[in-house]
Amino acid sequence: MRETEMKQILQKAEVLIEALPYIQKFNRKIIVVKYGGSAMSNAQLQQNVIKDVTLLKLVGFKPIIVHGGGKEISRWVGKVGKEARFVNGLRVTDDETMEIAEMVLSRVNKNLVTMVQELGVKAVGVSGKDGGLLSVEKKYADGQDIGFVGEVTQVNPKILFDLLEKDFLPIVAPIGLDAEFETYNINADDAACAIARAVHAEKLAFLTDIEGIYKDIDDKTSFLSRLTVSQAEALLQEGFIGGGMLPKLNNCISAIRNGVNRVHILDGRIAHCLLLEIFTNHGVGTAIILDEEGETL
Repeated sequence: MRETEMKQILQKAEVLIEALPYIQKFNRKIIVVKYGGSAMSNAQLQQNVIKDVTLLKLVGFKPIIVHGGGKEISRWVGKVGKEARFVNGLRVTDDETMEIAEMVLSRVNKNLVTMVQELGVKAVGVSGKDGGLLSVEKKYADGQDIGFVGEVTQVNPKILFDLLEKDFLPIVAPIGLDAEFETYNINADDAACAIARAVHAEKLAFLTDIEGIYKDIDDKTSFLSRLTVSQAEALLQEGFIGGGMLPKLNNCISAIRNGVNRVHILDGRIAHCLLLEIFTNHGVGTAIILDEEGETL
């Protein structure tokens, strides 16, 4: 065997050894993965994400995928001659748009189920309507009525616990019902955060279209690979965070304050970012934790 081949084999062994303590610590722990953005619209990245989550399942994690589908919904809205409208990042959702959104999210959901099962892992796709998983009330954007957009008021995680117990990988579409059983579209970040709190997830990972959190988005040297929830709250109070990261970071803080041990913000455009963040010493995104003390992994 040539020396170069031996080095490659040894490097693979080193990677496995580096991952071992993480696998031991998080064995049988629940991890919620919010999946959306560019990683969902690119076929190769989509395969990478599904492979990552499947591997997590096979090494002992209990992953739950909560997916979006915004770009695909906008594409189909355009096909019927409508223009997608947003207020503060939330889709204005009338009756017809809600019907399109549910159709598209259901299609995306079943495609993801198929991809997971092609890799030898049993998966079940559900929407927040199934088993009363996600109850909502009407959500407003700065007082504006934006239609059938829901704010999660309650999560009934029994269906998820049942699926995990039976060794299935749950894949959740962010749709819910209100008290009158009207159907509402839910922001996927909000749905993932609510589900992570309800199932007492060890980790919540957001796959996004940016590298993570910067103290100053225009200064690439200000990247924050790790910060406590108190530090995150200070960044918000001091006005450092804006745009689409503002609601995402608020969701992260809410998750940590309500029992989730760690939240990761990752660039879904990086191949296998989920594995790199969870199973290596350095990671590739931003990890938010409750307290530095006693944290080693």
